[in-house]
Amino acid sequence: MKASILTSVTGLVLLFLLNGCEFFSSSSAGIKSLPTATGVAYEIVVVANPDVWNDSAGAVIKDELLAEVPGLPQYEPSMRVMHVAPNDFNGMLTYVRNILIVDINASQYTRMSLRTESDRWASGQTVVYLSAPVLDSLSVYLSQNHGTLVNYYTQVEMERLAQYYKKTYSSFVYEKLKTKLGIGLHVPEDFSAYKDTADFFWATNDTRFGQMYVVVYTFPYTEKNTFTGDYLVAMRDSMMRRYIPASLPGSYMRTTEYVTYTPVTLQGKYCGVLRGLWNTHGDMMGGPFVSYARLDEANNRVIVTEGFVYAPETDKRSFIRRIEAALYTLELPEQPVEEVAGIKAAIQQ
Repeated sequence: MKASILTSVTGLVLLFLLNGCEFFSSSSAGIKSLPTATGVAYEIVVVANPDVWNDSAGAVIKDELLAEVPGLPQYEPSMRVMHVAPNDFNGMLTYVRNILIVDINASQYTRMSLRTESDRWASGQTVVYLSAPVLDSLSVYLSQNHGTLVNYYTQVEMERLAQYYKKTYSSFVYEKLKTKLGIGLHVPEDFSAYKDTADFFWATNDTRFGQMYVVVYTFPYTEKNTFTGDYLVAMRDSMMRRYIPASLPGSYMRTTEYVTYTPVTLQGKYCGVLRGLWNTHGDMMGGPFVSYARLDEANNRVIVTEGFVYAPETDKRSFIRRIEAALYTLELPEQPVEEVAGIKAAIQQ
């Protein structure tokens, strides 16, 4: 079995008690506001009858939620899954941050449907409802739309953490990038060590275990085939070999494998997402990376923001996801960088 599925709620009960989730009264309206959602990132409670959970539809749901995270050197599941029967879904369980409710009812539904809801029982909560008249229609839908559930919950978690970074971040790195490249990026506040050269910048949390790095570089947009996996890998290898220092003479960072290149829409704009593995030629270092390539139309340049991880002998999912969430926060210039610099100079005078 790929990963364990918790069928009891003991761990969740303990987590709830530790978090101390409470209601807070509103002084102005005299009503109680929603409690804050509990649970850890990428944890989900699936509410389904045992006959559904133990049938083919349940197997498809388990396979999807436990699918391996792409771009890692070893298998790590996308979600931590807990199952509960509808009769047991009450009290503190309704405060969990991610919930999937599966309902099979021929008298109530005529077709398969999927809908989402935010803040149903708790603030910051996401609930997905899968409803169908019969079990077969649910199984067919899930098989034909494989990846829909896990991709949705992953995006929700990324956006949650990105919003957190916009409130708590490394102001040092943010100001460096604003001054240097005219962009904004909210990275974890423990990022301090950095290297700054020409059109290349990198910073790290500089810890002994679970090192996370963020890299930002730019280059002119001159090629129509820029936004392809092959082109961006070649550019990545060129920039990393030139600017990332290696510990041994003759060693350098290189891309060993790129797993996926996926065009997505981020902040209403095109973004090319590249995932893969890196290692150091001539050394023993390596790990996963993810890079986001965006077009800076105001300056006719491509901006690449990348996160990579070095965490030997430990799981890497949480590290790469933490740094990827920071890439969601990229703020592109609204006007040419030279113009911005001129305005700043005029103000200072």
